[in-house]
Amino acid sequence: MPRLLHMADVHLGARHRDLGAAAQKQRDRQFAAFRRAIDVAIERGVDAVLIAGDLFDSNAQPRRLADKVASELRRLADRQIPTVIIPGTHDCYDPTSIYRALDLAELAGLPDGARRLITVLTPAQPDVVLEAADIVVFGRLFDTKKAPRSPLAGFNAADDTRARHRVGMIHGTLLIPGVVEADDVAFTTDEVAASGLHYLALGHWHSFKQGRAGTTSWAYSGAPEPVAVDQDGAGQVLVVELADPHSGIPPSIEAVTVGKTHFRGIDVDAGAIHSQAELVRELRAYADPDTVLEVRLSGVAPDQLDLHADEIEKELADQFLRIKVRDGSVAQLPDGPLPPAETIAGAFIRDLQSRIQSSEAAGDVSDAAELHEVLHLGRVLLDDPARVNLV
Repeated sequence: MPRLLHMADVHLGARHRDLGAAAQKQRDRQFAAFRRAIDVAIERGVDAVLIAGDLFDSNAQPRRLADKVASELRRLADRQIPTVIIPGTHDCYDPTSIYRALDLAELAGLPDGARRLITVLTPAQPDVVLEAADIVVFGRLFDTKKAPRSPLAGFNAADDTRARHRVGMIHGTLLIPGVVEADDVAFTTDEVAASGLHYLALGHWHSFKQGRAGTTSWAYSGAPEPVAVDQDGAGQVLVVELADPHSGIPPSIEAVTVGKTHFRGIDVDAGAIHSQAELVRELRAYADPDTVLEVRLSGVAPDQLDLHADEIEKELADQFLRIKVRDGSVAQLPDGPLPPAETIAGAFIRDLQSRIQSSEAAGDVSDAAELHEVLHLGRVLLDDPARVNLV
């Protein structure tokens, strides 16, 4: 059975304004992940590579980046591995499209007889037959960023007999009631089930996800390398082995890691910290140039503890790809007797205490703990709002 490499959301040329001086480093990581994806395709001997949108972060990219991309695609073409690309929502096929301005097959230096090995599907050329693999690939897309309708509206490939295997490509959102109910490009599970496709290669979600609707298997490959520094679930491409369409067996989908960035979140009890220098020493133990570290401070901070998140981040910046310190700790409760019951603070405190007692009596430990936290934060806020860091 034919094998495909499915990737999407590479976002080459992303600006990464939130990364500052590290932006170029992350752009280099993204291109390196793209190159590793090409390596995987060659090593696995796939029959085709599908790029399901947002290969580029925008249509405004320098020619040198397009040349680098074309050079990588040439590596596939030299091994007779065809590449099929659809524009996404970032590199959409509008009048400013990079795919209108530049011909990747031409940039790759392919002779006329081999130009079929790099295909960009468009509204004018919505599908392509990969004869050697016995696959017809359908690109469901529009020439605008926001789709006028579902890309699968009225679509059914079941009667297409040009090839044994029917594969679709969409860059958009699979609607999930109560979770995701609208987007610029959106379609439903019922439409996927009615598509007559054997496999639907999706892009737009940056985390790997797969499912099945009717007899159609679908998958989001996720981004080969995270595009946003707080983005988990990215870092891979998919190797998909199609099954006999008449067997009822779904395709085999394997996620292959190509990204380098790791995310790690740690929770630190501010009550156990004696100084900022001590916290910095503890965080150095996690040092890794490929790690995005998020430090979450919580709990009750001693009065003598003087922490400054920006200073900690600056001191450890060269130890990580990025470090973010979020201070959600609260100051110690004010000393002294409770305020009178007829005051706002007094009424608030006594009401919370009563609710805590009721929850504890009912055995609702979770609710009692949450009310304790509300009481603590409320007392500190009422005493001196400046003593609380709200994140």
